[in-house]
Formats: sequence, structure tokens, C-alpha cells
Amino acid sequence: MGANTTQETLELMKAAQMKVLPDEILKAFTQPGSATTGLQAYDLEVPSKKLYPILTPLRNSIPRASDGFATQANWKVITGINIGNQRAGVSEGRRGGVIQHQSADYFAAYRGWGLENSVTFEANYASKNFEDVKALAVSQTLEATMVEEERLILGGNTSMALGVTPTPTLVAAGAGGTLAAGTWSVICVALGVQAWLDVAGPNNGAIGQGFDPAFSKVPGQISRNNADGTVETFGGGSAQKSGNATVTTTGSTSQITGSVAAVRGAVGYAWYLGAAGAEKLVALSTINSVVLKDAPLAQAQPASDLQASDNSTSTLDFDGLLVQAFKPGNNGYVKVMPTGTAGQGTPLTSDGAGGISEFEEAFVWFYTRYRLSPSVIYVSTQELISISKKIIANGGAPLLRLSIDAANPSAISAGMIVGDYLNKVTGQRVPIRVHPNMPAGTVFFFTERLPYPMANIGNICQMKLRQDYYQIEWPLRTRRYEYGVYADGVLQHYAPFSMGVICNIGNG
Repeated sequence: MGANTTQETLELMKAAQMKVLPDEILKAFTQPGSATTGLQAYDLEVPSKKLYPILTPLRNSIPRASDGFATQANWKVITGINIGNQRAGVSEGRRGGVIQHQSADYFAAYRGWGLENSVTFEANYASKNFEDVKALAVSQTLEATMVEEERLILGGNTSMALGVTPTPTLVAAGAGGTLAAGTWSVICVALGVQAWLDVAGPNNGAIGQGFDPAFSKVPGQISRNNADGTVETFGGGSAQKSGNATVTTTGSTSQITGSVAAVRGAVGYAWYLGAAGAEKLVALSTINSVVLKDAPLAQAQPASDLQASDNSTSTLDFDGLLVQAFKPGNNGYVKVMPTGTAGQGTPLTSDGAGGISEFEEAFVWFYTRYRLSPSVIYVSTQELISISKKIIANGGAPLLRLSIDAANPSAISAGMIVGDYLNKVTGQRVPIRVHPNMPAGTVFFFTERLPYPMANIGNICQMKLRQDYYQIEWPLRTRRYEYGVYADGVLQHYAPFSMGVICNIGNG
């Protein structure tokens, strides 16, 4: 190199460019074998895809009244104007008999509900040009709070204790399972709606959930760490576990059938199996019996994790619709299907006239007692299919409708589903709707209006709110944006006697 290094460098570069490059240099740049290594772009679609359901049919349909104040909603109800059935006939010049009315006082304490989320400063930096994670945090917190409100509206429980689950009755069989010979102990836990959804998986706000005997857990007394550092303790929705029952099996292909007396207010039962004192969660049933064929997995929840106390009610809940229908003092319609064959239960039955016998019984009861008809029947997917099969089969004389497309007359559309049910007593068509949180084995009759004149009721059922949904962006205390979505109110039902439940239904 001379003094003029720049000029010499340029001359060398020109000379190099005139030469033919070796093959190993020409082939140095190739497509990377990994999507995240090498010199390449990253084909990422913007923004992220939100693949989860937000299903809140009750919350969407029940009116919301924002006139709540004080600490609880209070109302008086007159349920009879001549409860002694005083006769009206009078003789000349005399006055009639005196009637007596019947009234009751009701109240429901207000509850708050809400959830929180946060975004770190670094997460906000990293998501630029891809997604607004601060907006996403708020919107998903709102959606999650709506899903939780739906759970509360259907199955919240603050006042109806399930008590102690009855001790199981067991029968061993030498074939049909994989249980080894020995003495087995069984414990059962009755579940309310909130506990049932935790164990079975709600698939509302998430997808792909289900009962997993290795990882599902029955919630007992819950201790929750709050965003402000405090700890909240409340019941998770399960009854007190039963006493243990034992049975002896022989051989290596045994199974055990177990049953308990049905618990009013329960929508499912969790079953624990093992040696006495070492029982673990092994099965979940929607009826008060089960067939246990396999030993529990090693990592399954031990029954000893559950406190020896009734954890079915929560001081943070208000009473949901199912609890208000189940409560004996509310005088709603409750039918618990018989135990039947253990592990199979008793399904709904066809009346042979295009209907369901248990529905006909309920409609007669509602009209005979209260001169009303439910306006909607909420069911699970299991019951919708079962109802449709039984109505179409019609007790052996099938009902059939074939749909033919005029553009393709050689093809027919198969399959039928029952969309509504004719109340033969009142002539009213009652829609049948699947509710995403309705446990299998349970049917819920809901009444949206009363046929009573001058009832002084605008909404028979409403969310009475001291404060409807509001968002809080908390002051910064760390390098993290913190958000909360809250509401405050109570589910108010003026006529809980207008609701009904059929439960403990076998899968027919």
C-alpha cells in the first residue's frame, strides 16, 4: 500500500469484481433450516388470533337496573289475597267474610366482582408493530369478567349449603375393569355448579378443556392472592367430603360400582379411590352413582387435600338462578331423577305422544301451582341430543321429516333437533336452548315473564346494580401498567317459584 490507500483499495476491489468467484463462495447463502435462524424475514401475521368463546346468554338477556344503593336490595312480596279461601256469598243486609293475605320479605346483599390484568413496560415495547397489548389486556379482562358473571348468574351460591356428602354404597364385580385384588376405599364429594365447572372444564373463555383425572382438582376452601397483596378465602363450591366406604375385590379385572343418596343442589359428584387414607380423584359423574374400573393415577388429587368442612357456599357470591330454584323455601320445581342402575342412572323418558314425560309433569305442576308456564328451557348438549332422540323415536312410533332440495332432488337432509317444546297445558311454545355452562344431567326451566295483572314488576329477574362495569387503570407503582374491570350488584328474582330443575338425569 502506498500513501494513497483509498485509491489503491478501490482499484483492488475493481480487480476482484472482474474475477470469477469460486463455487464455495457463490453457494454461501442458502435457505436456513430453522424458521428463526439465518438471514431471513419472519412471516408473522398481525395481530394474534383470538380462538376462545365468550358465551354469556343469561347475562346478555337478563335486564340490568342501575338503581341499586345501600348494602342490600329489599322487597316485599304478596303471594295470596284470600289464603283461607273465604266464601263470597252473603245474606241480605249482612257483610261478607274477611279475607287474609299472605306476604313475605326478601333481601339480597350486593356483591362486587372483577378481575385484573397487567402489562410490563418491556412487553409493551416488544409488541410494537404487532399488537396493542395494553388494549388487549383491558379487552380480555372485560371478556373474562363477563364470563365469570355468567357463571355467577347461573351457579353462584352464597346461602345454600350442600352439607356432608352421604357415604357411598359399594358393590364389587370380578370382571369389567382393571382393578387388582384388594380392599379399596371410596370417598365421594357432591359438587355445585362453580366447583363442577372447575373440575370438568367450562370451555367458556378457553377451548379444549375437560376432566383430566391426573390434573383436575376439586376446589375446597380457596385462598386467592389478590393484586393488592391481600388474600381472599372463600368456599369453592364443593360439599364436605363423605366418609369412606370400603369393598374387597378379587382377581385383576375387577370393577366397583358406587352410589350415594342424591344431594339437593348438587349437579355432579367427584369420586376418590385408593387404600383407606390414600384415596385419590379418579372419576367425575353427573349422576349420584359411578362405575370405577381403573386405579387412580399417581399424580391425581388426594382426598386429604379437601378440608373436613362444607365448602359449597362463598361469601363473595350472590345466589345464582339454579341455587334460587333449588332452595326449598323458594318453592320452585325440583325433580331429582331416581338412582336407577348404578353408573347409568335414570334418563328422561318419552311419553309416546311426541313429548318427554318429565317435561309434561313439570308443566302441569307450574300451571296447577302458579298458573304460569316457563318461557325457556336451558339444557346441556347431552340433554339436547337425548331429548331430540326420545321425541323423534316417540316411544317406538318414530316421527320423521325429510327435507328435499328442489335443485338436487336425489339428496335428502338427514338429522332433526328439537328447537322448542309445546306446553300442552297453556299452548305456549317454549324454546330449548343449550347453555355453555349447564352441567350434563341437569335441565333448567326459566320464566321471563309472569301472567299476573298489576304485579308491579317490570322485570321478573334483573341484575340490580350499584355500579355497572367500569375500568380502572391503577397508578404506576412499578414499571407495569395495571388494569382492573369491576361491577357491583346482585341477581334479583322476584318470583323464584317460577323456576324449576330436573337433575340427576342419566345419559339415555
